[in-house]
Amino acid sequence: MKLEDFGYNDQLEKFRTDQNLVNYQIGRVISEHKERYIIKTAAGEFDAEITGNMRFSANSREDFPAVGDWVALTIYDPGFSIIYKIFPRYSVIKRQAVGHFGEVQIIAANIDYALIVQSVDRDFNMNRLERYLTICNSSKVRPVIVISKIDLADEFRIKEITERIQARLKNVPVIAVSNETQNGYQAIAELIEKGKTYCLLGSSGVGKSTLLNNLAGKTLMQTDTISNSTSKGRHVTSHRELIILENGGILIDNPGMREVGIADASNGLEITFDLIMQLAQHCRYTDCTHTLEDGCAVLRALEKGELDRTSYENYLKLEKEKAHFELTVEERRKKEKEFGKIVKNYKTEMKKRWS
Repeated sequence: MKLEDFGYNDQLEKFRTDQNLVNYQIGRVISEHKERYIIKTAAGEFDAEITGNMRFSANSREDFPAVGDWVALTIYDPGFSIIYKIFPRYSVIKRQAVGHFGEVQIIAANIDYALIVQSVDRDFNMNRLERYLTICNSSKVRPVIVISKIDLADEFRIKEITERIQARLKNVPVIAVSNETQNGYQAIAELIEKGKTYCLLGSSGVGKSTLLNNLAGKTLMQTDTISNSTSKGRHVTSHRELIILENGGILIDNPGMREVGIADASNGLEITFDLIMQLAQHCRYTDCTHTLEDGCAVLRALEKGELDRTSYENYLKLEKEKAHFELTVEERRKKEKEFGKIVKNYKTEMKKRWS
C-alpha cells in the first residue's frame, strides 16, 4: 500500500523534508500495547518501540506515540524497529487519565470524524453525548452521532430519541442504524471518504466492533454474545486499532470507555453549549457564573423555558470538572517545578563538594 492510502499528505511530507527525516521510514501507528507499537508503512507492518531519549525527555504521556500518529522510524527487522520522531498532530482526541489526576490519556490522533455510538437501550444518555461532543469540539474533530441497535426499539422510540438529540444538540448529524439488518449503513458509508480518518467512541457493548465489521464486510474485531443482565454485547476490544476499509476510509476502533473526563476543553464547552454562550453575552456581569447573579440572561432563559434544564445542569457540571482539572494540572506543574529546583540544588551542592 502507498502512504497516501492511510492518510499521508503534502503537509506531512513537507515536515519530513524540513526536519531532515528523508533517511527514515515513515509509518502510521495502528495499535499500541504497553509502549510497544505496530507501525503500518508502505513496506508492511512492523513492531516498534521508542528511543530511550524520547522516553527520558517526555514531559507526559502526550509526548508518547498514540494510535493514529505519523512517525519516523528505523526498521531493523519485522520484530524490531525504533521510533525517532512523532509528526505534528492536527487533531487529538483525549480525556482525563483514569486514576491519574492532572494527567491526560490520548484516545487517538489525527482524526477527521468521530462516530459517537450509543444504543437505543439503557445505554442512551444525553449528558454523556454532550460530554463526548465537548471532547470532539475541543479536539477539532467533527462529530457524528450514531444510534445503534434500532432493531431493539419501535419506530416511536427511535423517533423520540432522534428528536431529543436534534432539539438539544444543534448541527450534529444523527444516523440510526441496525447491526442486524444493516438499516442505516448506507448513510454512514456515504460519510466515509478515502484518506479520511474516523474514530469510534462509545461505552462498552453499544455495537462499535459489530459496526466496524459490517462496514468492512468481514470480521476484523471479535464481538461476544449478548448479556442477559444488561441486554448488551460484551465488548472484547482491549486496545485501540487503526483499520483501512475497502473504500479507502480509515477507521479506529476503541475499547468501551466507562469514564469520559474532560481534559482540555479549550473552547469545546463553548461550542457544545453554544446557546448558553450566546445568552451569556447578555448577562449583566462579564464574570457571571450563571448560578445566582441578578441580571443573568442564562437564568432568565431557564425560567422562561427557553433553555433545557438538564443541558444547563450538565454544562455547570462539565464547567466545574474543567476548572478542577485545570487547577490539578497547575498544582502538578508547580510540584514538578519545585522538585526540579530541589534536584538542581542537590547537583550544585554535590558539585561544590567534589570540586
